[in-house]
Amino acid sequence: MAVSNLSPALCAPASSRPSHPKARPGYGKRSVPEQRPPREADFALLPDRERHIAGYVDALPEGAAMDIKSLAKSQPLYGQMAVGSALRALGVAGHLRHVRCLSGENGDQVRWVTRTFWSRVAHDNEWWDALLAAEERRSAPMSTAKAVEPPAPAEPEAGAPAQVPVPVSKPEPVHVPSQLPTPVVPQQRTAEPEPEPQSPPGPSPAFAALARLGRTDSRLALSAADCAALEQGVTEWFARGVDADYLTHALTAGLPASVDSPFGFVRRRLRDKLPPRLPDAPPATQATPVRRLMMECTECGTPGRPEAFRDGLCRPCREFGPVARPAP
Repeated sequence: MAVSNLSPALCAPASSRPSHPKARPGYGKRSVPEQRPPREADFALLPDRERHIAGYVDALPEGAAMDIKSLAKSQPLYGQMAVGSALRALGVAGHLRHVRCLSGENGDQVRWVTRTFWSRVAHDNEWWDALLAAEERRSAPMSTAKAVEPPAPAEPEAGAPAQVPVPVSKPEPVHVPSQLPTPVVPQQRTAEPEPEPQSPPGPSPAFAALARLGRTDSRLALSAADCAALEQGVTEWFARGVDADYLTHALTAGLPASVDSPFGFVRRRLRDKLPPRLPDAPPATQATPVRRLMMECTECGTPGRPEAFRDGLCRPCREFGPVARPAP
């Protein structure tokens, strides 16, 4: 008569079992917080295969490789297909979840890493959703620094004599004789300073741009009166977002061999080549927050939001059964 073995894992002796490989930094096994100590009957209600794989995974250290190939190679009883089916069953039972986490944002290369969160005690979907939401908040970068609390006042050492306040006597009031009133001296009239002559304001940017046209090309030399008459037209150009260099290039490009009337020529070009007004910049939309943690389907590896998975499985794997994995 066969006797059921209720040990946590039907493992081979440690001397005959190859050492389990370590995952790359950031990957591998992650135990959930506040794990209780292991017990002999932790996985007694699971089938033999799942009980063996669960006991083996539970004994692995943090950061151990959790891919199917490594698990199948490090224990002698089950191959890759059996290990994959056992991990799927352990996910449905509530012992593990595969997740992808955003890692390496402090000056390093940003990448997605795959981790397997393991729990010695089986939990339902709501518990896992709450745990992964807390893990995502914990891994988010700190936006504000914590305020520095002022140091608490030092307490007196034990055995030191207590300080007794020394009474301070108030000084007696001293009688001061009243002073004689100070005679009022009439204010002397002084000559008001003459206002300093103000220097005339300099030319406007539009006037200066017109005045420099003749120095750029002598065919467009304008007088001071011409610059004053055309100043308003150049101001309209500047109001549309162009600068003096753009204006000079637009007015001097493609000049004829001779210009009989620089004033009329510049006035015509200011009107004909007036640039369009640029549309107002659209209001900045609030950036969508980047998700830092996604769950992976235990069966097919499809990533998604944790709340979209039930028992660690995506909807197609729950409705249509196991999906064939692509060949590595």
